[in-house]
Amino acid sequence: MTRSRRAALHTCATGLLLALSISLATPAYAGEQPSNTKGSSTEQSGGTDKTGIYAAARIQYSGSVAPGGGRGNVKSADVNWSPPPCWYAPYLGAEDFKKKMSAEIKEAASAPGMTGTPGAAIAQTKSHYEDGFGWEDHPGYEDYNVDKEGEGMFWAGVENPDEPDFLKRNSCTELPFWVDNGDAPPPQYEEAITPEILAALAYQHMELPGTEVTLAPAAATKVNLPTWAWLDQADFHEVQATATLNAPGLNLSATTTAKPVSLKLEPGTPDAETYPASGECTIDGGAVGEPYAQGKADRTPPCGIKYLRSSGDGTFSLKATITWDIAWTGTGGAGGDLPDGTFENAQAVTVQEIQSVNR
Repeated sequence: MTRSRRAALHTCATGLLLALSISLATPAYAGEQPSNTKGSSTEQSGGTDKTGIYAAARIQYSGSVAPGGGRGNVKSADVNWSPPPCWYAPYLGAEDFKKKMSAEIKEAASAPGMTGTPGAAIAQTKSHYEDGFGWEDHPGYEDYNVDKEGEGMFWAGVENPDEPDFLKRNSCTELPFWVDNGDAPPPQYEEAITPEILAALAYQHMELPGTEVTLAPAAATKVNLPTWAWLDQADFHEVQATATLNAPGLNLSATTTAKPVSLKLEPGTPDAETYPASGECTIDGGAVGEPYAQGKADRTPPCGIKYLRSSGDGTFSLKATITWDIAWTGTGGAGGDLPDGTFENAQAVTVQEIQSVNR
């Protein structure tokens, strides 16, 4: 088959995939987000539902997040990195796939207007799964591989519902393909699920503690008065998320680990100084800054702010951003670094003029 003929067939088949309403599905981690308790998870079984295709995958969270408001998902510090918009994952066994696909093909073929190119796509896709019709790198199947029931699964595209770009989210458009148990997907399916993809999904849904900074003075600070800033040591520790995918002949997992490394303070006005001058306070053993105590008034805070003018009748918005160092390990000894993550919080700070009495 010529390259142009194969491309035309693939275009028709892709159109048919959409026409049959075999939608790219809600991934297995979607749904109600886990609570802030250690070991919480979300889970779905593999198969189909009204949303379409999904795989037998699970995101399980380990580690704990401090209770209360302000916690949330990590944001990549690298603007050029993002989690995968879609991927291929185990879908259905041969008999279930035959039942679903043959019914969808029959329904599509009987729909009005299914002549010409759409009609050819329907006929070719039917032949692809029933009569062994294939093309370069896409071998055909006899009777939906029913004689291999239990020896493998058909894989299909799954969309990431958190990907805002519709075209990217729906870019895994290959027709469902067969993979024998224990075998890797064919190399042309570069988006097939891997431990690295699972690590990226765990990264995307990892919950981190909020970053509300404790200040001294607390209620309101004064112009030109060094204001001490610190974070509760108990809130800042290593956080992990583990993603697993379990299907016949395939068990993958990846654990993503985030470690807090620095706190950056942005006073909310250029008329301010930070301690240190960079505004970045290092994190050592989970401790951020140093709590203020009596007897420290003449010391320079290791982490803090000095406002140079009053906030008047309003407040300044102090932004505190924690940077997290993130890495992952996975099945088969795989692993590596992921982009640093950030999580920020803004809080209102009142700055008053120091009142003096002239005699």
